[in-house]
Amino acid sequence: MKRRNIVMLSTCLSLALFSSALKAQTKVALFDGTIVAGYVDHGGYVNCIGPSVKYLKKPFSISAGLLPSLRIKEDKVAAGATKNSLITPSLGLGLTAVFNHIALQLPLYYNTKTSTKNGEWNVGVGLGYKL
Repeated sequence: MKRRNIVMLSTCLSLALFSSALKAQTKVALFDGTIVAGYVDHGGYVNCIGPSVKYLKKPFSISAGLLPSLRIKEDKVAAGATKNSLITPSLGLGLTAVFNHIALQLPLYYNTKTSTKNGEWNVGVGLGYKL
């Protein structure tokens, strides 16, 4: 009898959680279909929204997550010193707000420590399009 009550209770709890999950407006997304271009740390970037947590209320959505990117920045180094490539892959994180198909993004990118500069976080801004 006890086992039957536990099974009934767990079934009711599972159904309650499942039905509330259907009504929830927050969801997890692996790829959002949004492409953004922007400016950060005296250079540009192009990214797509990667894994994120998204709040959706039609026609507006806001997501917080990872931003796989291509950063475009020319190194300023002394004459004869080696430079990094103009385009480098990078991973940022940040917030993206989408209204209809227009996206506004506030990303954070980290520049690692070098022999002349300490590592630091840089805030950028971007504008994009949701496919």
